[in-house]
Amino acid sequence: MGEVFAGRYELVDPIGRGGAGAVWRAWDHRRRRYVAAKVLQQSDAHTLLRFVREQALRIDHPHVLAPASWAADDDQVLFTMDLVAGGSLAHVIGDYGALPPRYVCTLLDQLLSGLATVHAEGVVHRDIKPANILMEATGTGRPHLRLSDFGISMRKGEPRLTETNYVVGTPGYFAPEQLLGAEPDFTADLYAVGLVALYLLHGTRPDSQALVEHFLAHGTPPAPASVPEPLWQVIAGLLQPDPQVRFRTATGVRKALSAAVELLPETEDGEEPVEIFDQLGPLPAGFGPDGPVARPAQDAPRPVQDAPRPVQDAPQAPPAPVAAPAAVPPAQAPQAYQEQGRNPYRQDAPVPSPSETGSFHLPPPVAHPAPSFGSPVPRAPAPPHGSHAPAHPYPARTAGVPGTVPETPLGSPLTSPLAPPLTAPLASAFAPEPVPERRPGPPPKVAVPVLLLALVSLAVGFWALTQI
Repeated sequence: MGEVFAGRYELVDPIGRGGAGAVWRAWDHRRRRYVAAKVLQQSDAHTLLRFVREQALRIDHPHVLAPASWAADDDQVLFTMDLVAGGSLAHVIGDYGALPPRYVCTLLDQLLSGLATVHAEGVVHRDIKPANILMEATGTGRPHLRLSDFGISMRKGEPRLTETNYVVGTPGYFAPEQLLGAEPDFTADLYAVGLVALYLLHGTRPDSQALVEHFLAHGTPPAPASVPEPLWQVIAGLLQPDPQVRFRTATGVRKALSAAVELLPETEDGEEPVEIFDQLGPLPAGFGPDGPVARPAQDAPRPVQDAPRPVQDAPQAPPAPVAAPAAVPPAQAPQAYQEQGRNPYRQDAPVPSPSETGSFHLPPPVAHPAPSFGSPVPRAPAPPHGSHAPAHPYPARTAGVPGTVPETPLGSPLTSPLAPPLTAPLASAFAPEPVPERRPGPPPKVAVPVLLLALVSLAVGFWALTQI
């Protein structure tokens, strides 16, 4: 049997890992069902405050995966949520590459439906990306997605847990105004939805920096070859660099998307259906569909110290590791965008993992005034003499820039703000400058009230003891 947490949740096997904790399949002894349990790995004040915010979120919607309960055991804490077996949108793209437009519209409508409910609660998600959009294992039936991972979400008006010169999220899915130090807003979530839409239609992550540069310099680009014009008009409205020109609400996007779907061509006969597989794999030995399986005393496993282990002397073969399957190399982009130079609709980089969510340093806003959205973004220095100018209107990718995004733990600043590997738009507007060292933990305006509250509680406790 697995380790029993807080006398209720029996950890079965790990199924995922995020920036702040590991996710386990667990058996709930009280409700007699399997759940997903996120176990916090760190116990510093900064991480605990984020954990409290996430577990306090209660949103009941069929397309939102919010925490359902929480428990603490000694120095460990966890919260639970529904178990979703179909993997994420990153797994779907890894299996099939670019998806049909009508299928993408179904997914976008569900995502926007859940996001509208989240925004109605005053919550900004701040980390919308394919790895945080989970899928129910529906086979070839109608897809059903769930928006998950509210670890860095915040309600509008709440104090920020990062300083104002930090931006929190996943590189490549930041809205332009986030990189200029703007307060989190609903329109930033909608910008990320537009990037997710391009990812689903092309099978590769779009180059957000090139998109922003083209929007600012030349206006809305023409529709890519694989994106129908009515659908592109909706996506382009989500990707506007100026948040005042962008769609303002998820409900408004849904209405525009519904009108665009009516203009899309019908699904072609013989088109391969998209099947959402069960990505979790079989239960390990000692567990069945109805929970732990009773076994004779002589077959009992040895005591567990840190994590549940498979039974050593059971007759069954040891279970296969339940790690997230590696993504298949993405499908190639349409031939129309294979010209030399930078392609804004794709970026040759692997799909980001949940652990790429983090805090990244921004230059002080007073040192670098934000450029207006009506003027082009300053360009990077010209390439060395002898290099060929790109045929595509977008600037060519400079040599030496890695194509992958480095994994950055939650809360750790980058030594090079807005560096090209992060694909951050408007990066060339800021010159690199030394980053001051910053101790981990919340800012004083959050930590001081918490400490004062703790001292008051301690004083009340001592007073109560003197009255006995």
